[in-house]
Amino acid sequence: MIELNEALNSIDEIRLRLAETERFRGYRALPVLGSGLLAVAAAVAQPALVPDPTSQLGGYLGLWLGVAVVSVAAALVTMLLRVRGGTALDPESVRLALGQFLPCLAAGAAVTAVLARAAPECAWLLPGLWQMLFSLGVFASARLLPPHALAVAAWYLGSGLACLAWARGSAAFSPWAMGLPFGGGQVASAAILFWTLERTRDDAA
Repeated sequence: MIELNEALNSIDEIRLRLAETERFRGYRALPVLGSGLLAVAAAVAQPALVPDPTSQLGGYLGLWLGVAVVSVAAALVTMLLRVRGGTALDPESVRLALGQFLPCLAAGAAVTAVLARAAPECAWLLPGLWQMLFSLGVFASARLLPPHALAVAAWYLGSGLACLAWARGSAAFSPWAMGLPFGGGQVASAAILFWTLERTRDDAA
């Protein structure tokens, strides 16, 4: 019985080590933190830049899609620089991570285009849908991320549902319907990445 318990403990240890080696180390805390702060800054600036989002849907979409493009570009540039810099990050792991996360971004872009063009009266759904689709991307990438990332995915899912339930009428297109979920979610993600990966292991070394 003792030998069996030792064997089971050894298997658990092997599984843990394999899980650690499978974690994707291409996402870095700094660009993720920057995307969260950018979301908060956009929420602060929205009333001045887009005073009436209902009648200025193009301006609203331009503001938040611009935030998304800058955030994604920063993450991609960071990955590419680390691949070219000869770190432990290899191109195959980058392709795997992008293959798991990019579909949610593509779906978000498609939903945005359809609603903006064919049903602008339903565009108030977009903040909630964006958050729910983003949560699906995090869930899809969970195998490559630290376990705590599941809490971030749940955060985006819950905030998306809350937006669909309450961010309507006079609250539709509220700047904080985007600023709080993405600001809080990305700052939490940055903290998780730093604490579980970067603090304990500097890949650049």
